Amino acid sequence: MKNEKEKTKNKNDNTNKKLKLTEYEQKTNNKNLGKDCSVINFDVENDVSVIDKKNKNNSDFIKTVDNETNKNEPSKNKTENNNENLDIANNKNKTKIKKKKDKNNYSPEHKKYLRSIKLKTAFVISVQIAILVIIFGLWEILVSSNVIDGFIYSSPSRMIATLGTLMKSGELITHALITLKETLLAFFIATGLGFVIAVLLWSNNTLKRILEPYIVVLNSLPKIALGPLIIIWFGAGTKAIVVMGFLIVIIVTIINILNAFLNTDKNTILALESMGANKWQIFTKIVLPSSFPDIISTLKINVGLAWIGAIMGEYLVSKAGLGYLLVYGGLVFDLDLIMTVTVVLCVLASLMYFLIALLEKFVKTRR
Repeated sequence: MKNEKEKTKNKNDNTNKKLKLTEYEQKTNNKNLGKDCSVINFDVENDVSVIDKKNKNNSDFIKTVDNETNKNEPSKNKTENNNENLDIANNKNKTKIKKKKDKNNYSPEHKKYLRSIKLKTAFVISVQIAILVIIFGLWEILVSSNVIDGFIYSSPSRMIATLGTLMKSGELITHALITLKETLLAFFIATGLGFVIAVLLWSNNTLKRILEPYIVVLNSLPKIALGPLIIIWFGAGTKAIVVMGFLIVIIVTIINILNAFLNTDKNTILALESMGANKWQIFTKIVLPSSFPDIISTLKINVGLAWIGAIMGEYLVSKAGLGYLLVYGGLVFDLDLIMTVTVVLCVLASLMYFLIALLEKFVKTRR
């Protein structure tokens, strides 16, 4: 029995020792965990501070980069514009190269056709020059051989001499510039205003029906009959001459351009109207492009009419100009002066006509 009691006591002592050891181990483990947690917290705080510093550095870097990009934006825009200009120039060069290649790639038959066209144009120009040379040559021969009277009919040699004297004195340039200014004023004012009136009449059918008889009457009226009224209303000077040319040109401009607008294909106009297009869209997209040949022909006609109006006005009231020289030559019976001034008028009118032909070619190439 004693032995059993001793054994139980020993067992209890062993268990108590084990419990104390476990409690001690738990305390030591808790102390170590506290130290580790404090170390971890310290490390985390250090890491957070480092991250904050990095974020601040990154934000400062981003700000500097943004400032540099904002500074460099105009330079980038300039470079982009330069690149666009270079692209446009390169495209133009490419189109020129393509045209050259296309010309080189023409078939022999097509090359023959182009040569024939060039030869025909050269033939026409040479024949035109030959006709002038023959006319002036025969004229000079007939006068020099006394077949016709040089005093009445003048001659090319006498006209050249008169032209030389007018050029030396400076009279020809001053008078030609005055008449050219009057002609250009009448041409541009009448053509521009006539175009605007034609557009208004086309856009408003009732207005066209109201003004149509008045336009027809003014067209049939001889403008020289309005000469005395023009002189009284506008005085004897440049204004009266410009008004005379204006009245001659504007009526023809209105009638021709209005007829060109009205002759536009009605089916295409109806198609655009069915799509909801307004008057301005129909005019810019259909009416105006289709009327371009008629407008150019009207400009060519207006060149001659403007010169006629300027000379008519100078016949009525003028103190200077080519018309004044014609009147003066008729009064003093100087036919050399009259013929010389007539040739100068023909040259100036031809130059204006040639400029309008160049405008026609330029617009056709851009269309």
